Amino acid sequence: MRSSIKKKSENNWLIILFFVVLSILFIYPMLYVISVSLSFDGDIAKYGYQLIPKRITFVAYSYIFQTPKALLQSYMVTIFVTVVGTALSLILTSSIAYIMTRKDYRYSKITSYFIFFTLLFNAGLVPSYIITTSVLHIQDTIWALILPYGVSAWFTMLMKGFMDGLPFEIIESAKIDGSSELSTFVRIVLPLSKPALATVGLFYALAYWNDWWLAMLYIQNEKLIPLQYFLQRIMSNIEFLTKNMQAGISIDMSAIPAESSRMGIAILAAGPMLFAFPFFQKYLIKGLTVGAVKG
Repeated sequence: MRSSIKKKSENNWLIILFFVVLSILFIYPMLYVISVSLSFDGDIAKYGYQLIPKRITFVAYSYIFQTPKALLQSYMVTIFVTVVGTALSLILTSSIAYIMTRKDYRYSKITSYFIFFTLLFNAGLVPSYIITTSVLHIQDTIWALILPYGVSAWFTMLMKGFMDGLPFEIIESAKIDGSSELSTFVRIVLPLSKPALATVGLFYALAYWNDWWLAMLYIQNEKLIPLQYFLQRIMSNIEFLTKNMQAGISIDMSAIPAESSRMGIAILAAGPMLFAFPFFQKYLIKGLTVGAVKG
C-alpha cells in the first residue's frame, strides 16, 4: 500500500515537473520579445537577441506612441468591435446550432447540410466584397468590421456538437410546462451551454481582435481604423523607410527603432488577449473536447 502511494506521488511530481518545463518553454519566447522591445537597435545588431537587454530603452514605445490619440482611438474601435462582434456572433452561432440539433424541426438536416457545405467551399473575396459594398452598403462603417465574421461554419459545427449532448427530455419537459421556444433556448439551453459559449466566444474574440484585413478592404475613415491595422501601417512605414535607405536614399534611421518597434507592436497587439485568456481556460478544454466528440 505504501509503495503504491509512494509511486503515485513520484508520478505526480514528474507530471508537475513536465508542465513546469513546458510552461517555461512557452514563456521563454515571450520574454525574448519583451527584451528586444526594450533594447537599442544598435545593440540588437551587434549582440543579437538577448534575454536581458544590454541597455534598457523605451525608444520603440516612444516611436509607436508618437500619435497617442490615434492609438487610443484604434484601441477603442478594436474593443468595441471585439465585444459587439463576439456577442452578435455568439447569438447567431448558438441559434443556428440549436435548430440543427432539434430532431423535431423539419429543416434541421437541410440547415446542417447548408452549414457543412459552406465549411467545405468558399466563394472567395470578390463575392464577399460585392455583397459588403453593393448589397449591404456597409463599407466605411463600423459594421464592415463586424458582419463579415458574424457566423463561422466551423464554430457552428462545434457548438452543435456540444448541444447534441444536452438531453432532449429537458426541452420536452419545458414544452409541457408551457415554455415557448425562445424561452427554452434562452433560459435552459444557453445556461447549459456555457462551456461551449465561452470556447467559441474566445475564438471569435481572437478573430475580431487580430483582424486588420477587413479594415484594409473597407475602411477609409481614420476614426474607424482598428488597432491591428493601425500597428500594421506603422510597421509598413518602417519597412518602406528601410528599403529606401538600402536603395541609397539618405534617411536618418537612428531615430527609427525598426527591430525593437516590431516587438513593441507585438506586445501591444497581443497583450490584452493574453490577460483575457486565463479567464476562459477552464471552459475552453471542456467545450473543445465535448464538441469534438459529439460533433
